[in-house]
Amino acid sequence: MADPIEHSERQRGMKVLRDVGPYLWPDGEPEVKVRVVLALLVLVLAKLVAVTTPFFYKQAVDALAGDAPDGATLLALGAIGLTVAYGMARLLNIALQQLRDVIFASVSQGALRKLALRTFRHIHALSLHYHLSRKTGALSRIMERGVKGVSFLLRFLLFSIGPLLLELLLVGAILVTVFDWRFLIVLVVTIALYVWFTFAITEWRVRIRRQMNEQDNEANQRAIDSLLNFETVKYFGADSREADRYDQAMEGYESAALKTAYSLAVINLGQGVIINAGLVAVMVMAAQGVTSGEFTVGDFVMVNAYMMQIIMPLNFLGTVYREIRQSLVDMGEMFDLLEQPAEVVDKPDATPLVVTGGEVVFDDVQFSYDPERPILKGVSISIPAGHSLAIVGPTGSGKSTIGRLLFRFYDVDGGALRIDGQDVRDVTQNSLHCAIGVVPQDTVLFNDSIYYNIAYGRADATRAEVEQAARAAEIHDFVMTLPRGYDTQVGERGLKLSGGEKQRVGIARTILKNPPILLLDEATSALDTHTEQDIQASLAAMGRGRTVIMIAHRLSTVVEADQIVVLDGGVVVERGSHVDLIAQQGRYAAMWATQRAEDEGADAA
Repeated sequence: MADPIEHSERQRGMKVLRDVGPYLWPDGEPEVKVRVVLALLVLVLAKLVAVTTPFFYKQAVDALAGDAPDGATLLALGAIGLTVAYGMARLLNIALQQLRDVIFASVSQGALRKLALRTFRHIHALSLHYHLSRKTGALSRIMERGVKGVSFLLRFLLFSIGPLLLELLLVGAILVTVFDWRFLIVLVVTIALYVWFTFAITEWRVRIRRQMNEQDNEANQRAIDSLLNFETVKYFGADSREADRYDQAMEGYESAALKTAYSLAVINLGQGVIINAGLVAVMVMAAQGVTSGEFTVGDFVMVNAYMMQIIMPLNFLGTVYREIRQSLVDMGEMFDLLEQPAEVVDKPDATPLVVTGGEVVFDDVQFSYDPERPILKGVSISIPAGHSLAIVGPTGSGKSTIGRLLFRFYDVDGGALRIDGQDVRDVTQNSLHCAIGVVPQDTVLFNDSIYYNIAYGRADATRAEVEQAARAAEIHDFVMTLPRGYDTQVGERGLKLSGGEKQRVGIARTILKNPPILLLDEATSALDTHTEQDIQASLAAMGRGRTVIMIAHRLSTVVEADQIVVLDGGVVVERGSHVDLIAQQGRYAAMWATQRAEDEGADAA
């Protein structure tokens, strides 16, 4: 009975091949199809030259031995001429192979580029929920190995397996025609045994290789995670602990790698035994023919040349099959990623969001990350165009979820979220994202220049506009004190800048974007009091004339908001201005009193 896992793997491999096919024969690209056809024609021509080359070798040997049969068609060339013809045929074969590679190179590279771009776009299209649950290092590894697997498959499946089969057919026909059927029987049995042995051992090795991949992913993820948290590692003196965690993952990789090395020795030895047994059998038969006068010495040499011509690619076949099998595994992981559905997608009839004023309405919004644990339980909030709303509440009350729903990282489970009367589920995500500017608690920057990070707010911005945005965020003067000015590199995630400097770069980036709706997601909670006050002034200036939603923990940052909403347990428990809420002596007033006492205690200390 067939192993269900192996059956599933074979089905998966066939599916991967079907998925790759359109990249080799793309619709609407006739020039690519022409190149594929030309490459295959040159391949066939190269093999025809390859199987005729040993004839020149035979004729040359017979001419030198003086036992060439009467009427030999190439005898007139003489031994030297035949030797030169043999060399020229070999050279022509090599030239045709290189021409084939040149013709096919753009097809292969174009396919890789399209597939890599498709994967990259798809990863960005996946939901925030997916990215929060996946390890970035393992994700990048899957993409990298998958693209490399396609590269290998395109090259060797077409130009190694296919040509080898064609050459075997041609050589088999020659052996039957020039010699007799016994030579063909030995050749077929040898190849059959070789292929069976190679495939059987390789299936075993693939399972080991899959374990290597898993351990490789784990080790790579641990390394990336540790490096991204470099400062935290140093704070806790955890260098040795991190090294031990990494070494544990590498220990598993080492074990799988050793099994792979041992199995490689087994397969190489077995292949050598089978191939050499077949070679010796054919050569013995040819030697007997020469002894009996049935064949010439040239025939003996030609049989040897044909067997060596087949043995070389057969030896390579073992490696090629192993790599193709592994490539299918790697590609399977990547295509599984491509089949991962995006949880939030545009409707087929979605239209661009048209912002006339920027009114935002949460109408009885219900939402949960887990059906068993509801987060928002019928939240209704209205923010008039050009006004500001602050959302406060204890940790876990659903404040940050409000921001994620506004940006449509998730779709609401019930109710509706509208901007100027348009349900965000009915508009394109790109237009929605363009209409909202976000300043998060921890601004994460690209590992590039300050200029690049500010200009990221709008791709077509001029340098003057970038500098104007920096001035509005009050960071221009600081940038000009740096030796390289706007060309200063900020480091991984902006670690070369202080928290306040990063926030100002983030504010400048959002100012440059110039969105009608602004979301401040605890934008100053990670800063010291002095820096927070400075940043608050910049945020207040940026919010003028815009609809502003402030998600805050520190109540001192929201006292100027037109309206304050208190969330607790996923429901709105209070709403009103700062003065109104203090007067109510309810939940907000209690929170305000507690924070004031904490601040006064800190000041006294």
